[in-house]
Amino acid sequence: MSLRGFSTLNFWADDVAAAAVWYSQFLGIEPYFERPGPDGAPAYVEFRIGDYLHELGIVDSRYRPTPAANHSAVTGAAGAVMYWHVDDLAGTVDRLLSMGAAEHAPITARGDTGFVTASVVDPFGNILGIMTNPHYLEVLAAAKTA
Repeated sequence: MSLRGFSTLNFWADDVAAAAVWYSQFLGIEPYFERPGPDGAPAYVEFRIGDYLHELGIVDSRYRPTPAANHSAVTGAAGAVMYWHVDDLAGTVDRLLSMGAAEHAPITARGDTGFVTASVVDPFGNILGIMTNPHYLEVLAAAKTA
């Protein structure tokens, strides 16, 4: 079996409690799970969000994995941008910017088929990708009729 589906996305924050508050305000829900670190402060919080209750975890930056030994060969940023489907892309971007996020990539149409992306950097340094995605809506509609 290959990749079966998105499971958990982890973001990093120096202040997990502050990040939990910020994401609670943005998402409109509280984390359902919290694990304290050795000092008693939250070291990990997790939200279940979206139609499939995907997991968004926020991890204390002190647990961030160290780069691979050959990472120095990479010039610039490395990694992936995870895009979340939203129904109102422009409204969501505006809301995120008003909450202190910074634009990472502007709203950009990807062809003429309805795929439109944008991304912001949250106040904790993580890239949050958002998009309108017709395929996501098709899969969701099919799952509801199955």
